[in-house]
Amino acid sequence: MTSPVNSSNVSQPNYQGIGVPDQSIGNVLQRGGEELILHKVPDRFTVRLSPSTSGIKDLPQPPIPMQHANSVPPALEEVTVAPNQLDEAMALARNSEYIDFASHVYQLDNDPSSVIYLTNQLTIQFQEDVDASTRESITSEVGLKELKPIEGIPNGFVYEITTQAQENPLKIANRLTRNTQVLLAEPNIVIRSQPHYVPRDSLYSKQWYLHCNEGNQMAAGCHISAEQAWDITRGVRSIVVAISDDSVDINHPDFQGVGKIVAPLDLKSRDSLPLPEAPTDNHGTACAGVAVAEENGKGIVGVAPGCALMPIRTTGFLDDESVEQIFNWAIDKGASVISCSWGASAIYFPLSVRQKAVINKAATKGRQGKGCVIIFAAGNANRPINGILDESGWPNDIIKGRVKWLSGFAVHPDVIAVSASNSLGKKSAYSNWGTGVCVCAPSNNAPPGMWLQETGYIGTPPVLKGTLPGLGVFTTDRMGAAGYDQSDFTPYFGGTSSATPVVAGVAALVLSANPNLTAQEVRRILEQSSDKIVDSDPDPQLGIRMGNYDKNGYSQWFGYGKVNAFKAVQMAQNKRMVQQQISRNISQENSQILAIPDNNSKGLISSITITETSPIQDIQVTVEIEHSFLGDLEVWLVAPNGDKVLLQNRTLGVKTQLKTTYTLQNTLYLRQFLNLPAQGNWQLRVIDAVAENTGTLKYWKLDLGL
Repeated sequence: MTSPVNSSNVSQPNYQGIGVPDQSIGNVLQRGGEELILHKVPDRFTVRLSPSTSGIKDLPQPPIPMQHANSVPPALEEVTVAPNQLDEAMALARNSEYIDFASHVYQLDNDPSSVIYLTNQLTIQFQEDVDASTRESITSEVGLKELKPIEGIPNGFVYEITTQAQENPLKIANRLTRNTQVLLAEPNIVIRSQPHYVPRDSLYSKQWYLHCNEGNQMAAGCHISAEQAWDITRGVRSIVVAISDDSVDINHPDFQGVGKIVAPLDLKSRDSLPLPEAPTDNHGTACAGVAVAEENGKGIVGVAPGCALMPIRTTGFLDDESVEQIFNWAIDKGASVISCSWGASAIYFPLSVRQKAVINKAATKGRQGKGCVIIFAAGNANRPINGILDESGWPNDIIKGRVKWLSGFAVHPDVIAVSASNSLGKKSAYSNWGTGVCVCAPSNNAPPGMWLQETGYIGTPPVLKGTLPGLGVFTTDRMGAAGYDQSDFTPYFGGTSSATPVVAGVAALVLSANPNLTAQEVRRILEQSSDKIVDSDPDPQLGIRMGNYDKNGYSQWFGYGKVNAFKAVQMAQNKRMVQQQISRNISQENSQILAIPDNNSKGLISSITITETSPIQDIQVTVEIEHSFLGDLEVWLVAPNGDKVLLQNRTLGVKTQLKTTYTLQNTLYLRQFLNLPAQGNWQLRVIDAVAENTGTLKYWKLDLGL
């Protein structure tokens, strides 16, 4: 294995600005501005039963032997068949009066462990000037029916496949993107979620991660200084922490109390009792205990024991509808913090436009416009949340070669991505890392691994053998003999799954101390108040060193450091923010239209001159580009001292219009310009590294807070 390299060095598909070519129309998934290559699974497909059919067991016996494999929420049934009979079986299903929809099952290219299901929905965003009658004409021609508009996506709508459709959603979406009146078209896909935890046998009966002194396998400062924070606040009921997970045992004594449980939801059983059912439904109860277990004189105590709990049981699968349901429920029912210790069970998976939009909606419109604080686990594979590694040694070579890793939820700009440290104050061996990590929090230590749908849980290579030093996280367990432990508590919890609700609890304490803070202000407080733990040792699995901090106080292993509850609550109480007080704002723009050189590594340079000498406290860059294939382009900002930041990578695919603003929140590396003198010549550099497609830089603007 080698060190990660910049993903801009990996070539992107180029379809010459005309959309996906016919020969690829059935195996390219356009998603989040990228194109992902799909392969059909040869021995299975999915069906959606008609409303009059009560269940798949009630279907007439088909002439071709088919076996029901599993149910895929929200409404799909997966069946297996002999590979040489797949096409014939699917034709029978599509002609059956008992079945409304049938589709192939897919896997992602270079990720045979992934399993992707198509639903009968598409997301379509039209050009701004496209009216309702034109939309109807375009969509009815391919057999689509409008379901609803998408909040936050201008002229964006969800459509449903009707019986008049002649092709599957993948092909329909790819054909629609060739229409100049369509900005994007994405099929709604389903992928199984992956819980981020590593339970291990390091029994420990005290919650060292909250407060501890040095001792056996405990380093000074490995905890979050909760006791000092509790001198200021132990949380208030008006601050609600949503735990989105497999279930929560709300009957547990540590979740009792007046007003403790708020708006419980079970998306799997479609009721308001998100209780564990399957033997493996243990994860959410443990996460909820870490964040908000009640202080009641027995059991354990959460990071924010006085705050309320909103338990949301997920379906275990991630499609657009289910993700929207999770976040819309949290918004509508008044969640302040949303804790998500899960991700997609795939090595590279960008979010859909609907998933991005609902997370942004929660982060900007939740809490009556102040925004919900959204927290995601980075993952436990010891891999980048957005980067590239040379992989080998996986079982049966299921993953090999130069592999791109992407955790779409963790890298969303409105999300706080959490990595893990251990009781020795070092990086947890399993913790994922990368430039999207915001902060870390204490958890256990264990060998890296991940859950893949085709293999189950496996260790990532090269496999680390033996016991790693570090204590486990003691938390609530589901009641009785079921769960991780025979008792109602477990000392075996860990992973970034455990680190995430630690941060959720700290965020809840911060809002308890100052409920007027916005979600972005909470994020800055967590970053500014974090402890700069240092790990100079090489990673025991990959041999890389990322445990130190750059000139901006950032580490790819730890983000801005380990959360410190006391410092964060104190800062919230005093209304202090990470940025210094901005005394004035200046804005300069360059509206000269310039052609972007085609297939030229030097690119186009456009300049803006700033005469102010004060240090920069805030920076925003607005760019407008027109290009026949934006996936060819890189956009860089170069400061007067020569430092440069990649604003836009080659990830925009077949889009032709770019008009966006890059900020400290959505472009992490812009922070390296903070405190630099503003004076000098600032440059925007646009590089088109691939031949044929062309375009122009129409406008760019630099906004500085001084």
